Amino acid sequence: MKLAAIDIGSNAARLLICEVRENGNDSPEFQKLNLVRVPLRLGFDVFEFRQVSYAREEMLVDTIKAFKLLMDVHQVDFMTACATSAMRDASNGPEIIERIKNETGVNIHIISGDTEAEYIYGTRLMERNIPAKSFLYIDVGGGSTEITLFENGELVYKSSHNIGTIRILKNQVSDDQWNIMKADIRKLVKNKTGKMVAIGSGGNINKVFSLSKRKEDKPLYLDTLKDYYKELSSVTVAERIRLYKLKEDRADVIVPALLIYINVLKWAEIEEIYVPKIGLADGLIRNLYSRITGKKP
Repeated sequence: MKLAAIDIGSNAARLLICEVRENGNDSPEFQKLNLVRVPLRLGFDVFEFRQVSYAREEMLVDTIKAFKLLMDVHQVDFMTACATSAMRDASNGPEIIERIKNETGVNIHIISGDTEAEYIYGTRLMERNIPAKSFLYIDVGGGSTEITLFENGELVYKSSHNIGTIRILKNQVSDDQWNIMKADIRKLVKNKTGKMVAIGSGGNINKVFSLSKRKEDKPLYLDTLKDYYKELSSVTVAERIRLYKLKEDRADVIVPALLIYINVLKWAEIEEIYVPKIGLADGLIRNLYSRITGKKP
């Protein structure tokens, strides 16, 4: 069975195509066949002007048309699509969604921050290899940050904050918003006695992990994130592109992303963070599989 997921984020749109193989009583194997990322940067319009510009709307429609062709070529059996923070805030979001449905047949759901968190952390792949009982998941996007806590396999807390990399670049995050997130996280860890492990997702933390050249099952340390923040903040975006071989649409957002991860870890009193290669698209694929088969992925 071939499944596909489209994730329309504030910085980029992604198409993930997977083949699912069932192995008897074992958990199904999700093999990635194709992953395409297009840097639409919808948040640069929405978080400043509250709507998607005509130019970016055309780019988005063309992107979905291209994704549809790729799914047809791969002979995808089932697909799902969602949009997150930028489209949630865009005054013309519903009209664009309707246009895409009419022109491509792709039905895109605009999901809440809480639902986004559920999809992302529904995978929970990393926990199987870490000896701990409490896991704090941190997903940083262009428009929002999702925080989720699992204890003994149970979801005990989830929240979404409108603190994202593009919002920070556009000076759209207030001190009050930072203070609310800080208070929420400190309240979360106030009565904690056992070890809490952080797990990070998002393109920026994955890029930092890649730059660090750490082994896949090893964590990044808070001090390492602070070093990268200081290092990357001290040079221009153009120099980040040249020195660190970053794409332009990564070079500007990586610094505010590091700031968010550093603050969350500091407030949660956690010194290290694991970085599995998971994202919203992975969670969407697994949720789609569960809805189709009635089985847990």
